[in-house]
Amino acid sequence: MKRAVDWLHSVQQDDGGFGESIASYDQPALMGQGETTASQTAWGLLGLLTVLPTDDPAVQRAADYLIERQNDEGSWNEEPFTGTGFPKVFYLKYHLYRHYFPLFALARYRRMK
Repeated sequence: MKRAVDWLHSVQQDDGGFGESIASYDQPALMGQGETTASQTAWGLLGLLTVLPTDDPAVQRAADYLIERQNDEGSWNEEPFTGTGFPKVFYLKYHLYRHYFPLFALARYRRMK
């Protein structure tokens, strides 16, 4: 788990979020790089919360990213494809990921505070 958290620290973006492009399947050097998204930030936050306390700076930055970018409808805007059907063959857009993963991550964050 420590190695996973170390990797998350290494790919957390300047805005506090996480993102990865589907291009990482063709170019492994791109793993953990890409436009920051709410769903991927939620996954990163959930991973960090597995080991770290809520007052950890990386945890706080990821939570702040989600809180600050919640839209007026209570969800998050997310255009990039964040799911795979079969890597390098076809990719999916899971339209609900931007709704429930950030809510799940923020609920866990709040419950742990």
